[in-house]
Amino acid sequence: MLDFRIITFLTVCQTMNFTRAAEKLNITQPAVSQHIRAIEEQYDVKLFRYEGKQLYLTEAGRFFLQTANAINHDVMHLQSQLKQISSRQTLHFGATLSIGEYLMPGPLSRLLKTHPDIRLNMVVENTDVLLKMLNQGEIDFAIIEGFFPRQSYEGLRYKTERFIPVCAPHYSFKRATTSLDDLLPEHILVRETGSGTREMLERSLWSHNLTLGNFSSYSEIGSLGAIKSMVMAGAGISFFYESVVQAEIQTGHLAMIPIPDFHAAHDFTFIWQKGSIFTDYYRQVFGWLKAGDSPANE
Repeated sequence: MLDFRIITFLTVCQTMNFTRAAEKLNITQPAVSQHIRAIEEQYDVKLFRYEGKQLYLTEAGRFFLQTANAINHDVMHLQSQLKQISSRQTLHFGATLSIGEYLMPGPLSRLLKTHPDIRLNMVVENTDVLLKMLNQGEIDFAIIEGFFPRQSYEGLRYKTERFIPVCAPHYSFKRATTSLDDLLPEHILVRETGSGTREMLERSLWSHNLTLGNFSSYSEIGSLGAIKSMVMAGAGISFFYESVVQAEIQTGHLAMIPIPDFHAAHDFTFIWQKGSIFTDYYRQVFGWLKAGDSPANE
């Protein structure tokens, strides 16, 4: 079981407020202060500092948080594994929308055939939400398309995916499309802020000195399926990872927009808490999923 003072520290980091942390823990504010002071005295460091009335982590506090998150996750995973000794093994993990809905069904189906005793518990969310869930021990690992702080997680490249612009087959462009700039007069459909697809699009545009604001207009839609349907209906253009629209392109419901000066690709990454004692286990699970994703299994 995790030391109660570490739990207090993690709660303060979530709220960045001693009073709110005390309320969440159902203890007094002096007790919260005492727990933090005890950790600081034990390790001879300062974990927090104030700038005005705002609470911030010190450099030592940020390092302590990274380590405490890994310890907390390992304790929760250990408890879960102990409960499963006499029952079925459960994989608690997360995947971003593009990966969870369009990439994982095949490998997961084959995994269940080769490991029929495994129970799957997959959460499909955007990158920001999955990183928070991973930090709080709500999932054991995640497969994400978004960018992440590599100093806090260990990761293995699951797949590299092309990122491509698409439109309806007979979409009428406002001008000939010979460069990325020629797409700017169009209405573009994008995912919400925090999603890996949105971040990939913005970074790709930045590399061409462009932003979403350079398009004539854009709409935010929180569903890849809805965006695809709207693009197929001619409501605008969008950018997708290739696997997400591969079926529609093959059937002629969508078309890739040929832009000679636009070439983008990004890694899908299998990540877990850095420093976890279960690293070998996560590497094993990665191997199971990759085996199910190999061409020999298609």
